[in-house]
Amino acid sequence: MSPDADATFVATTAAPVDQDGTATDRVYDTIYRAVLEHRLAPGEWLREAELASEFKVSRTVVRQALQRLSQDQVIELRHNRGARVPMPDLEDAAHVFEARRVVECEVARRLGGRLTADQLQSLDDIAQAEIAADQRGDRAEAIRLSGEFHHALTRMHGNPVFGRLLNGLLPTTSLLMARFKVGGGQVCVAHRHVDLIGALARGAAPAATEMRKHLAELERSLVDTPVQGRSLRDAFSRYREPLSREIS
Repeated sequence: MSPDADATFVATTAAPVDQDGTATDRVYDTIYRAVLEHRLAPGEWLREAELASEFKVSRTVVRQALQRLSQDQVIELRHNRGARVPMPDLEDAAHVFEARRVVECEVARRLGGRLTADQLQSLDDIAQAEIAADQRGDRAEAIRLSGEFHHALTRMHGNPVFGRLLNGLLPTTSLLMARFKVGGGQVCVAHRHVDLIGALARGAAPAATEMRKHLAELERSLVDTPVQGRSLRDAFSRYREPLSREIS
């Protein structure tokens, strides 16, 4: 697994009943975040027994979470082999970024010149927090905030379908960055988000142009690089304390 979504990233289904539903959501959210934050590497196998032990839940709960993650294309379920994190290739990158341009350039165009001062400030708060995380070397938090910035835009647009589409595209983008970007760097460069906020304030055309430029820069940053590994326990160490509090 490589060295490095907040639950707000996750478009969950209708809440299942009782404690099993809560446990399933928790396992789903944590694996989603681990993929998004580069804590799980492309191609990593996720074994039910190991996950059940790590999360202190039944294998049935793990299986339910993995089924949902597979439906949302965050992981792959292989017949008679189990679950693994996908290994997207550069052909997949072309498809992912084409889809992101369709969704996010349109979102930016429709928001350009229409956001309130409070909305622009909210975006700037995320961008500044992302810069701060990057400067202190908290790569996982910078990646999380990068995704949150893009999700904030779709929420401001108000079309939940766009949000669900982006929800499925961000983990694949993050896996592409982990696999093909030199050093497995964060998904976005924080100062580009600041530039995008300025473009959103100016109008529809500048906003769409800046978003297209931003996504093109990300796509151009991909080059074939090796992936380093780590243990499953290390991959979920960031989330262990909150999980323990929920269980108690």
